[in-house]
Amino acid sequence: MSVIVVGLEQHRVSLDVLERAAISEDDLGKVVASLRDRSNLSEVVVLSTCMRTELYAVVDRFHEGVTDLQEFLAAMVDVPVQALEDSWTVHFDDTVTSHLFEVAAGLRSSVLGETEVLGQVRRALERAEAERAAGPVLSGLFGHAVQAGRHVRRDTAIARGTTSLSHVAVELAASRTGGSLAGCSVLVVGAGEMGQGVVDALEGRHPACLVVANRSAPRAAELAGRLGGAGVGLAGLPGAIADADVALVCTGSSLPVLGSELVAPAGDGSGRAGRPLVLVDLGLPRNVDPALRAVPGVELLDMDDLTAHAERAMAGRRAELSAAQEIVRDEVERYRADERARGAAPVVAALRARVEDLRVAELARHRRRLAGLDDRQLEEVGAVVRDVLAKVLHHPTSAVKEAAGTPRGERLVEALRTLFDL
Repeated sequence: MSVIVVGLEQHRVSLDVLERAAISEDDLGKVVASLRDRSNLSEVVVLSTCMRTELYAVVDRFHEGVTDLQEFLAAMVDVPVQALEDSWTVHFDDTVTSHLFEVAAGLRSSVLGETEVLGQVRRALERAEAERAAGPVLSGLFGHAVQAGRHVRRDTAIARGTTSLSHVAVELAASRTGGSLAGCSVLVVGAGEMGQGVVDALEGRHPACLVVANRSAPRAAELAGRLGGAGVGLAGLPGAIADADVALVCTGSSLPVLGSELVAPAGDGSGRAGRPLVLVDLGLPRNVDPALRAVPGVELLDMDDLTAHAERAMAGRRAELSAAQEIVRDEVERYRADERARGAAPVVAALRARVEDLRVAELARHRRRLAGLDDRQLEEVGAVVRDVLAKVLHHPTSAVKEAAGTPRGERLVEALRTLFDL
């Protein structure tokens, strides 16, 4: 049995490829279920973020498992497996642990230490468990990864300052409007988790007007109301985009929600009154039609632009990187030690059960010789025997746990099975 991860990450593939591999929240359950039913995969968790789509699996046959997952992702991207030969992220066994813990800690994000990815790791596990696709191995791995991510953010300064794509998007938009959004009309499209982050990041930026557009108009109004703005349904999107100086688009749609039919060129007399428009697309798949780059007066910024801006801004947090990496290494070793101990647990439990059975049987056999003792005295005798046996077992069981997962551990386990007929 092996634990593997096969994936596609932003730093190894183009945005075009990555967005075709992206899996929406609505589709995640179906993807997990389809992978769960494959004969060679005994456990599966799917992690899809703005930076990566990764398939984690427990497999019976390693090479066949890697091939299965590569073919699955290649089919989603609609390219031959060979075309992605130099693009795959592939890890197995111990390196899976290190990779996932670094992802959860935000060390593999475009915004170093970003906060959103930790929730995405947690929800990936929850969805897999809901689909009965995650078992004891991946549930334990992902659960500990979330703990490691929290540990890094709690004990280092890596999560201070601008640590989310939402904040980076707002900073990037402000950099295109003279360094400030004060006096600008700002439109936020989408009221989900990312949209909430964008509105939070706008606090203190003092836009002249804030409008949130969302499929649910009441939800849009509730979110915009945090900063005294207005909410509209998607039917009000054309009017809202006509009035906007800056639009930040972050829906969960798998198709663009803004196209050329909604965004008129500056100076065409259609209501924009010659004003330019800054569009920031936080979606993956993209929420804004890339063809809008050609529209006069429109500046379209996408995930690649966000990543580049974040890279320039993260120098102050790089000093915390080594401390964060040290925490991750410690958490990885702690997880591996726990796993080794769990690997020895069945034989240790069997040994203790065998000894307890012998204790109970021997006390029963000598009950006639102990007939002069009352119940309290019998209980004390039984407790003394139990304590002596526990001390006898302490060293061999500790040795087995400490060596579990190593050749020496396998020899010790086999010796216990032989000596005690386990």
